[in-house]
Amino acid sequence: MEQPVTVGRAGRAGRSFGGEPEVLESLVDASLTARVTLDEQGAVTGWNAGAERLLGYSAGQLTGRRAADLLAEPIPVRGGLPTLAGLPRWNGDVALRHRDGRKLTVGILAHHRPPGADAPAWLIVSALPDRQPPAGLDESLVSWSFAQSPCCAQAIYDTRLRLRRANADMERSTALTEEEMRGLRVSEIIDHDAGLRAERSMARVLRTGEPEYQENYLRAPGENHEHAWSVFISALRDHEDTVRGVCLSAHDMTEQFWARKRLQLIVEAGRRIGSTLDVTRTAQELADVAVPALADFVSVDLLDDAPEPPARAVPADGPLLLRRAALQSVTPGTPESVVVAGAVDSYPPGSMPFESLRTGRPALHEVTDPAFTAWLARDPARAAQVRAFGIHSVMTVPLAARGTTLGVAFFLRHRNQEAFQHDDLVLAGELAARAAVSIDNARRYTRERATAVTLQRSLLPQRLPRQAAVEVASRYLPAGPHAGVGGDWFDVIPLSGARVALVVGDVVGHGLVASATMGRLRTAVRTLADIDLPCDELLTHLDDLVARLNTEEEGDTRPRPAGSAESSSDVGATCLYAVYDPVTRHCCFAAAGHPVPAVVSPEGTVDLVGLPAAPPLGASGLPYEATEVVIPEGSLLALYTNGLVETPGRDLDTGVHRLREALARPAASLDALCDTVLADLLPQRPADDVALLIARTRALDARQVATWSVPADPSAVARTRKDVVAQLERWGLSDAAFVTELVVSELVTNAIRHAEPPVQLRLIHDSTLICEVSDGGNTAPHLRRARTYDEGGRGLLLVAQLTERWGTRQSAAGKTIWAEQTLSPA
Repeated sequence: MEQPVTVGRAGRAGRSFGGEPEVLESLVDASLTARVTLDEQGAVTGWNAGAERLLGYSAGQLTGRRAADLLAEPIPVRGGLPTLAGLPRWNGDVALRHRDGRKLTVGILAHHRPPGADAPAWLIVSALPDRQPPAGLDESLVSWSFAQSPCCAQAIYDTRLRLRRANADMERSTALTEEEMRGLRVSEIIDHDAGLRAERSMARVLRTGEPEYQENYLRAPGENHEHAWSVFISALRDHEDTVRGVCLSAHDMTEQFWARKRLQLIVEAGRRIGSTLDVTRTAQELADVAVPALADFVSVDLLDDAPEPPARAVPADGPLLLRRAALQSVTPGTPESVVVAGAVDSYPPGSMPFESLRTGRPALHEVTDPAFTAWLARDPARAAQVRAFGIHSVMTVPLAARGTTLGVAFFLRHRNQEAFQHDDLVLAGELAARAAVSIDNARRYTRERATAVTLQRSLLPQRLPRQAAVEVASRYLPAGPHAGVGGDWFDVIPLSGARVALVVGDVVGHGLVASATMGRLRTAVRTLADIDLPCDELLTHLDDLVARLNTEEEGDTRPRPAGSAESSSDVGATCLYAVYDPVTRHCCFAAAGHPVPAVVSPEGTVDLVGLPAAPPLGASGLPYEATEVVIPEGSLLALYTNGLVETPGRDLDTGVHRLREALARPAASLDALCDTVLADLLPQRPADDVALLIARTRALDARQVATWSVPADPSAVARTRKDVVAQLERWGLSDAAFVTELVVSELVTNAIRHAEPPVQLRLIHDSTLICEVSDGGNTAPHLRRARTYDEGGRGLLLVAQLTERWGTRQSAAGKTIWAEQTLSPA
């Protein structure tokens, strides 16, 4: 006999079961089920009272015996008992022999436990009929289950789609009783598009008999937020399979729906927030993601100078200054904001952003909260906006990453009448945390990039030096914001004899290491150029330097950031070095893995200088080769880095072809030509640094150069002095005659005494006066301190004191000592 259980108002059992096994056994009446357990060999290991009631055997009579002895007929399984042993479960009718000899056909359910389970191998159960089943109990349970089901709202409709029955959950969801809804259609009960859609589905179910599924979003009467409903519509059939009605079951899945929406929003935030390394753009992405999915208005306010830990982000006794980096609203133009984007606002102690940053925890407030009203009382402008737009719920969430406080995000609601809940605060915190990491990444990148750019620009020439050999114009264009600062450089170096060196180089990689390496190489090139090394020898020395840098880097065991370009131990670079002589109009080129230069003739023809292929610096240790070309006066030399001609989506040949076309185009000036080249060849934000150097060659007139061959006889010095004085008079430089005569006398005398013939004197008159004495010796002169009674040793010291600068350079035929004087204005 079924025992009724009293249930209290809260829906819990009136008497506690406590989970004790004995209480459970007394409740379920174990004798209503025949339970038998077997081992793997089929021997009986367990036999309960229900089994004794079914077959008449006691537990003592059957324990240890083969269960197969109870079979009146073989088990109807294809393959016999071995097949049954291979199944995890089997159910069916089995013919058994009662103790009194009669045959019983019993339905059983057999469970086969996996090997090693701490339980018998087989559990076999069979339900016995209740001795005194209550009349009509099954029908009552079905009726009660329908009416009282807490799992879903259910309603039954007839073939005219008129409601016949509704359970309690349906009554609660519609705020109507079953009696009030009986005879009405769905579209009449729910005045919403969802009601009409459900009714159409019901009509199809009546016609086809196939169930349908829908998701509806409705606001229950008396509530200010929508519910998400999972609706199943199925046909009700009689015993002859004729459709007699329709059952509509609606499950309230609002919690699951919002959990899914929050997860989707987090996924969307991961995809959209942090797409750039720009602080303001990243803050705007946070605001864009949160509106309208989470809030009606969002603003992101940042500290202008985010302090590094352990510095305090919030002042102890003063207002908090925040700059509005981003804002977004469901209202066009974001009229809710009292602070425009980019402006700085002050937040006093006690205000929501101040306290949120002070505690480091997100906070949720209603506008009626005392703390909120106290703040608004001190800020009439904000109070007016709160009243004007009906703002009713606010969240403030700190933005912090890696121990650094960055700012605070505001989330407001006014159009959405539902107040923020704790789940919304958790979601806002998750969005803010993701955005904070991206903002911190952008902030650190911006700072490091600014440092690298400053370093790089300080290492590049601030202005090109004055010299007479060429007219120059240059451009340096940093890469786009994602590529980082590179190691491109260019230089113009005045050399002796009115010559000039033009240099363009490129260090592999980006960042501070590339910029610092560029500075080291540029300094090395200037130093090697200052001693007038030939082009090929200069690159060979530079190659040795890069090889030594690589050796130093390989031996450096200091930790570096994993996976960054800064951690590379290999220093690689390319370089093009050219020396132009305006006296001979010869230009010497040498390249180390660098793009070849272009020469534009005075007639506008563009040609590439044919240079022998050579590896980058530090790659081979082999010597480099030089190529000498005669350049007509007025020609253009274009030196550049590979970022100008190699861009994503365009091959090198196409880039070089476009460069030649741009150089051939007439331009008003060299600066205009540089701008034309960059505009024609580069996208708006190049992926690599670009250095461009364009030089227009000049030539010295033959009348500006005077040359004498000097006999290797000390008596020739006097004659040479007279020739020099006469030449200076013809040039109108009589004021320089005294100093020049002394310099010529000292240099020629030293060449005759200490060097080897032939001796040659050359004067070059340009913006300065250059005196050069060449001889066949290889010993370089040097200054020395002469003692009081020494008769010599003061010649070079005298030359150094009387001239602006002096030096020596080696050549294949010997050496040349030169001295340069500045000329007084005419």
